[in-house]
Amino acid sequence: MIEREDVDGVAVLRLAHGPVNAMDLELCGAIADAFAGLASDPATAVVLTGAGRSFSAGVDLRRLLDGGEEYVRRFLPALDACLRTPFELGKPVVAAVNGHAIAGGAVLAAAADRVLMTDGPGRIGVPEIVVGVPFPRVPIEVVRHAVGDQAARRLMIGASTHPAADAVGFGLVDEVVPADELLDRAIAQARALAADVPADTFAMTKAQLRREHVERMDGYADEAAGVAELWVRRVTDGWTADYLAKATKKS
Repeated sequence: MIEREDVDGVAVLRLAHGPVNAMDLELCGAIADAFAGLASDPATAVVLTGAGRSFSAGVDLRRLLDGGEEYVRRFLPALDACLRTPFELGKPVVAAVNGHAIAGGAVLAAAADRVLMTDGPGRIGVPEIVVGVPFPRVPIEVVRHAVGDQAARRLMIGASTHPAADAVGFGLVDEVVPADELLDRAIAQARALAADVPADTFAMTKAQLRREHVERMDGYADEAAGVAELWVRRVTDGWTADYLAKATKKS
């Protein structure tokens, strides 16, 4: 599910899980394990990208609907771990967004220290609420850190997806790059982040910048039950199924 290549001290991780790298229980677990292992890995920096035409289309709604309540209650903690591990890794992380990055896929990219996106037709955004589900606290804090409170409100309540150039204005994307230059540019920037600053200084600065968001991830644990209940409700009352049918133009 995750392919790794090492390039001059940079670990390049490619999501390789189906045609659009949809986030299911297995992929979330693989991402969390990969980033947890990188904490003690000799790689000095990380580039995260997608194999195929998408970075990640977000949560696998079909698995969610098929799995029902039991799957939802297992999936939400796995999603949190998948997003927290890159967010808290004390090494430079660059997201090379090679196509669509939707919902959880956009949040995964936002967990990086720098986000590069191809200038192709891919879109990025966080439309969770039109799927019918609230954001868990971890994704909220990742997005708030990436774009600030005002832009986070506009992105989350607006529930739209955006082309790369527009996403720069929101702060979701730092730089739009031609597709054939994307990976090389991401690797070069990851290497520079690791080489230009002492590793311990980078790790401390990153932790300082993210400290309040991490504290809120832990401090609002009382939200988790209510969030889970609404996710379960949406997979049983037909809302998410209707959304998926409209999104895929299938009845």
